[in-house]
Amino acid sequence: MSSRKVVIYYSWSRPGETGAPLEVIENRFPALFESRRMLYPRFEDLSDPVRFDQGVAGFLDHIMKANFVAFRDQARAIGRPVVEVERIADNGVCTAIDAELLDGADTLIVIGFDSMRTGQTASANEVAALQAFLARPNNLAFICPHHDIGHASELAHDERVAVQTAAFLHHGDRTIPPEQRFGGLARSLLAGLGLPVENRHGLRPRAKGDGSPAAVEVETQADRLGLLGGVGGLNLHPHLPHFERLGDAVTKLSVLVRQPIDLAAPPHPFTKSGRSTFDAMLQSRPDVFAGDLLVGDATLWSSTAGGVGNLRQLWTNVLARVDRE
Repeated sequence: MSSRKVVIYYSWSRPGETGAPLEVIENRFPALFESRRMLYPRFEDLSDPVRFDQGVAGFLDHIMKANFVAFRDQARAIGRPVVEVERIADNGVCTAIDAELLDGADTLIVIGFDSMRTGQTASANEVAALQAFLARPNNLAFICPHHDIGHASELAHDERVAVQTAAFLHHGDRTIPPEQRFGGLARSLLAGLGLPVENRHGLRPRAKGDGSPAAVEVETQADRLGLLGGVGGLNLHPHLPHFERLGDAVTKLSVLVRQPIDLAAPPHPFTKSGRSTFDAMLQSRPDVFAGDLLVGDATLWSSTAGGVGNLRQLWTNVLARVDRE
């Protein structure tokens, strides 16, 4: 088993996220006290304000980052060092994606939970560092923006409300505001590589009768690393993005996984067009990089939205992939 490190990179700016005005419900995380109220009694163990910041910072630390502990612990249990990094810390210092951060790593996972409102954009140096990382065989980068829900700023008020209401009723998650857009850093990294991808919508995945995630469609011939071996489904996070390939991404990125949409949910414009699945995971084609680039949702690394058995198998496959050097 490789001892090379795994880098988990949270793309947010803590000051940008924690400083969002609470009176504006769009384009921000909930505060911890809001999550406790909306989801009572799920987070009542976090109710002590002396021990737990009840604002957005508390949500980031005690709910959001906690969602990724199971993956981190699984990696460490098999001897893989894990480094967790927040892009911009409370003191405003930015830890960029650079050669120093990636030194000794063979796996980079960009958790794309930065609000578009905060303007996180990859620099030319960061794109170059990612290109150099992908120039090495057996290196793997997962770029993982979350959803982009309710973006309709070009519409008149009544039309915008109608679009946002349809999206809200489809995913059915009362903790999500009318507009919540994530993934600016991830999108800029992909665009910088010449592979533009946009994380469209927030779609509700289909479940089986027993409540587990429905089976996904895997392009097994494209799965040259065996990352989907033994993975029957993904998770049931209620608002997952469709990854739309643009420009050269159409020919240089393959659709590796399609996930079925819950067609029993209230209709969404995406399903009205006749789609019953969304593109849930993309992979660079063999001649694009010496290493491999994948695009998937940030919740692939979370243990809180069901399908954990399948996700753990995915994590195992990623961490134990065959060394092709």
